[in-house]
Order: sequence, then C-alpha cells, then structure tokens
Amino acid sequence: MRSSGKVHWYAMSEFAPVSIETTNSPNTSAKHTGLRARIFPLLLAKANARYERWIAARKRQLFSELRGRVLEIGPGVGVNLRYYAAGVHWIGIEPNPYMQGPLLKEAGKRGLHVDLRTGIAERIELPDQSMDAVVSTLVLCSVEDMDRVLQEIQRILKPGGRYVFIEHVAAPRGTWLRHLQRLVRPVLTFFAEGCHPDRETWNEIATAGFRDVKIEHFRAPLPVVSPHIAGVAIR
Repeated sequence: MRSSGKVHWYAMSEFAPVSIETTNSPNTSAKHTGLRARIFPLLLAKANARYERWIAARKRQLFSELRGRVLEIGPGVGVNLRYYAAGVHWIGIEPNPYMQGPLLKEAGKRGLHVDLRTGIAERIELPDQSMDAVVSTLVLCSVEDMDRVLQEIQRILKPGGRYVFIEHVAAPRGTWLRHLQRLVRPVLTFFAEGCHPDRETWNEIATAGFRDVKIEHFRAPLPVVSPHIAGVAIR
C-alpha cells in the first residue's frame, strides 16, 4: 500500500585497492542495445562536463555521508564515483552495457572497488532489506515504470535506509517550458534512452510510501530540463 508519510518541501534555493566485478543479467531493454546505446555513453561523457561542475557541491553534500552497502541505479559512465566516502561497498545496476567501459575506467583511475551489474531498476536482483542506501541521479526520467522502481528501492533498503536522488522534472503546469517539454519528449525519448522531460517525479517519490521525504526544488543551467529536485527519502 502506498502512503505519503512525512514530506518536507523546500523552495528553490579513497576506497580499497582496485577490485572490479561485473555481472550480466537478462534484465535489459531493447532501448539499451544497438547504435543509439553505443553512442549515448560518448555523448554523455562529453556533454555533461559543465553540468557536473555546477552540481558537484550538491552531490558532495548528499553522497559523502553514505556508509555501508550503497546501490546506485543507472550510474552511467561513473560521474558520481568521486563523491562516495572511503569504505563504501558500491554496487551499480546499469541497463546499458556500453556504459561499463567508461565506468570501469573511471573506477580504476580512482582506485575504487566496484560491483557493476547489468540490469534494470524495475527488477533489482538483490535481497530484501540488504542495502543501507540507494542513489539515483537523472535516472527516473527514463525508467519504464517509476512506481515499480520506487517499490523495488524500498524493498531492498534496510529499515531507516536512505534513498538519495537528484532528478530533472517537469516544469510547472501551464508554463511555456512545460509545453516545450511535451513537444520535445518524443525526440528525447528516442535519442536519450527513454528520457521523459515532463514527469512530475516529486509526486511519485512523495507518495511512494517512504517514512520521511525531504525534497528541494531548484533550477539547473540546462535547456528544457532545467527544473530539478534533490533530496532524501527514508524507508
């Protein structure tokens, strides 16, 4: 049963020596195969540099205190690896197998232990209550079933565990930007691995059944997907 729990809204305002494990899974989608899936990691690595510099302070604040077993869903090319504290047991679930090369290169450069698995967030192959934290950044825009993903996150989190997120979301209804997001949605969905720029993701997180949810709304220096949220949901 879904319940809103307690929701707080905010206005705009080194690891162990290198050890890399990879696990493949049949839980992948057609959108993560073929030429588009091969090209997307290259575009992502090139295009995100400016954004990552801008968002770095917020990521550092959210991720640096995470401890224990941490699952990152959709880690892409590994841009978040630099923010985790020493000793974290990091597991990644990435549906695009062509992301693995850049991510493992980043992990090797930073001397990190990573357990990288190919799979989708709607079916996370981990035991119940086995994770201390789950992280997603710019992921919920492209999953096929957000409700199922949020339920999976709660299933694998230990009681009191944290779901930490940064996501781009829909602009306010009735605005020109919301209209533009609807217009470009088919293009982004096709070229950006299923991205939907007009999802009201904050509502989904707030009503997913977490015990406590803190969400901040802010704007990023990006076209079309500038509305963002960041926060923490406690199981």
